This record gives sequence, C-alpha cells and structure tokens, in this order.
Amino acid sequence: MSKDNEKLEQNKQEKSVTFFRKALFTGFFGGVFWSFIGFIASFFNFTSYSPATFILRSWLPVAWVDSWLGELISIFIIGLLSIGTAAIFYFFMKSVEGIWPSAIFGVALWFLVFYLLQPIFPNIPKMTRLDSDTVVTTICLFLLYGTFIGYSISYNYQDAQRVEGKNYSKDS
Repeated sequence: MSKDNEKLEQNKQEKSVTFFRKALFTGFFGGVFWSFIGFIASFFNFTSYSPATFILRSWLPVAWVDSWLGELISIFIIGLLSIGTAAIFYFFMKSVEGIWPSAIFGVALWFLVFYLLQPIFPNIPKMTRLDSDTVVTTICLFLLYGTFIGYSISYNYQDAQRVEGKNYSKDS
C-alpha cells in the first residue's frame, strides 16, 4: 500500500513539473507570437512603436537596432521576459476559470508597461501623449496576449485537475 502511495505522489510531482514547463513554454511562445504581431502592427502604422522601441532602442543608440535584426532580437527578448510573466500567472492565477480574468491580466500588463514602467523607456512618451491608434492597438495586443497566456495556463491547469480527479477516483 505504501508503494502505491509513493508512486502516486511521484506521479503528482512529475505532472506538476511537466505542467509548469508547459506554462513557461506557453509564455515564451505567447511573447514571441504577440510581439511579432506588434511588429506587424507597427509596420502597417497601427502603432507608432515596435518591440525594438521598448527593448533595444531605449538603451542602445546604434544603427542596427533600427533594422530587422534589432526587431528579431527584441522579439526573442520579449519571449524570454514573457516566461516570467507566465510564471507569475502560474503561481498566482492558474486556478481562475474563464476568459475575463486573463483579459484583465493583459490590460493590467498594459498599464504596467505604459504607465508604471514608462520612465525606463525614454523613447516612449507618457501615456497621455500617445496617439489614439497606438493606445487602441497596444491595449488590444496586450489584452490578446494576456488572454492567450492566462487562458492557456488556466485551461491546462483545470484539465489536469479533471484528469487527476478521474484517476484518483479510479485508483480508490
């Protein structure tokens, strides 16, 4: 009987680690995908600022930052930073159900970046000085990013809980 309990406990730990890795991968993919969409939006002038404006142009006054390489490196860095965002969602909000908490999470991230963290981005004007196209586009991008990250992590967590509940009731 104790061997069965040990095996069950080991299974739970392995599933937890696998689920956490999946959440981190979701964060990386979401960061890369949605920052690429942000680059496309800036290319078509829906927003005045691309990913490189935040990540590289704020600190590096070199010419290559304005090229496609600067955008590509910035998109990759945003993907790495997004892993941290996914970890924060995982630890604090993975058990919330529904799409709205994830959407609110995305809008909260927008306020964090454009209001609270704005002083560390000298190339970005204050929130009150942004043009309406930039505000609407970036809020939508952050809302979709938050929904993607949050809902994916939350859905995977809820699904794992349902599967675990079925396995637990079958083992008993």
